[in-house]
Amino acid sequence: MTSSLTSALQIEQATPLSEMTVAQIALLPAAQLQEAHINLLNVQSIVKSVLERMHSALDQRYAESAKAARLASGRDFGICHINDGELRVTVDLPKKVTWDQKQLSATAARIEAAGDKVADYIDTDYSIPESRFNNWPPALMEQFAQARTVKPGKPTYRLALVDSEGGL
Repeated sequence: MTSSLTSALQIEQATPLSEMTVAQIALLPAAQLQEAHINLLNVQSIVKSVLERMHSALDQRYAESAKAARLASGRDFGICHINDGELRVTVDLPKKVTWDQKQLSATAARIEAAGDKVADYIDTDYSIPESRFNNWPPALMEQFAQARTVKPGKPTYRLALVDSEGGL
């Protein structure tokens, strides 16, 4: 285990951070809390970088075999299995579909003009960008206020120790 990872997971020799409860972590002295947070963010960054390289290496090693296996089964997407000696590799290539919004809108207009219900064919999700909503005049905002729900997102934290003069 690297020293950064070790210090991130174990602030005090007696109690590893990985075994502490949320309440115990919340009670850590400020300097230890900040050190643990910075170390964990560093470890997360390292792991993310190494994992990205690992996935690139797996793609380099198995992508062509996976493509051939899917094509042999008559599919462009989905799960296939490759044997590499003693290793069985399962490769999942999901299908990601996007729709051209302008074309869908035009098609929806044609469906409606033909007298059919658009909802029978197309799911519609209305949204208003928050920056646009905030620039509307109050009368227009009022018309949409009943349809608007604001929920908090997940908070993020950055910790920095402040010196005795209040500087960072």
